[in-house]
Amino acid sequence: MACRIVCALFFFLFAKTLFLDACTGIKLVAKDGSVVHGRTSEFGMPIPYSIAVIPRGYKFSGTTPQGPGLSYTTKYASVGTLAFGVPAIMDGINEKGLAVGTFYFPGFAGYAALSSDNQAKALSPVDFSNWVLTQFETLDELKTSLSQVVIAPAVCKGWGSKPPPFHYVVYDKAGHSLVIEPINGQLITYDNPTGVITNSPDFLWHLTNLRNYINLKTENASPLQYNGMVFAPFGQGSGMVGLPGDFTPPSRFIRATIFATSALPSPDAKKAVFQAFHILNQFDIPMGVAREKTENVVYYDFTSSTCVRDPQALIYYYKTYDDQTIKFVDLKKFDLNAKTIKQLELSGFEKAADVSARLR
Repeated sequence: MACRIVCALFFFLFAKTLFLDACTGIKLVAKDGSVVHGRTSEFGMPIPYSIAVIPRGYKFSGTTPQGPGLSYTTKYASVGTLAFGVPAIMDGINEKGLAVGTFYFPGFAGYAALSSDNQAKALSPVDFSNWVLTQFETLDELKTSLSQVVIAPAVCKGWGSKPPPFHYVVYDKAGHSLVIEPINGQLITYDNPTGVITNSPDFLWHLTNLRNYINLKTENASPLQYNGMVFAPFGQGSGMVGLPGDFTPPSRFIRATIFATSALPSPDAKKAVFQAFHILNQFDIPMGVAREKTENVVYYDFTSSTCVRDPQALIYYYKTYDDQTIKFVDLKKFDLNAKTIKQLELSGFEKAADVSARLR
């Protein structure tokens, strides 16, 4: 009976992650050593996203349940994605090639208790990624500065009536990666050799779970002889039989790690960007295949947007569910000392090119 209760609880916790958020992040290294990284964004309802450029010298103040928190001024200009019109980048890249991604972490995120002693260094879960992106060039700088901030359990615009549960991945220009998870009020960091991230449970659990799939290989299985009979694979891909194909965070972490590490390296970053989009396409969630009914309302996850970041060229690429055309914003084309934030809503419609007249 106890086992059944534990299993039911486990299913409840992780089934919820399927419908609340199913984001997947990867990293690729090209033959010339350049690095790109990207992610999908999913949520159980439509989210108004915007692409924005935040200049140097822009002043911010952290949000807490008891008023303003940490005040800071942007050191580095950045480009990336905002949600619900809040001027704080949740996924993006700065002028030094440092990148950050915010990912849902339900059932595990535990923020710091707010007090008069720490309010002046407090940030909301949405503010934290913006602070990281606008203040740091290297992971070492970030690691030594994490003790200077806390993430407060603040309710954030658009994310519901409770503090949104997030964890974060950070990449430097060389491709080194760090996962930051708020657990029991502390910011726990893990070096991330895979460059991959999904959602709950915690990052170390996902690394341990990789051991369950060490039998998978890119080469096809060899024919097996048994009692004079030969059993050969039906076709390509037999080395990957057993690869999990569902949309849960553990399964997506396995697939993302295998796809990212086994993909043939692209010659350079520009080619690697499109290789990353091809891999991330494997994590697209069509509307309707992952759904939940709560109080007669049906919620369904779908891949609202996909982005790839090029830290060498300082270009942020993206596409959306409604428009699969890949677009990009080049940070180098902006005045990085401007006085205002520039934004563009991620809206559009499906486009298809008519090439009929080009046939010969």
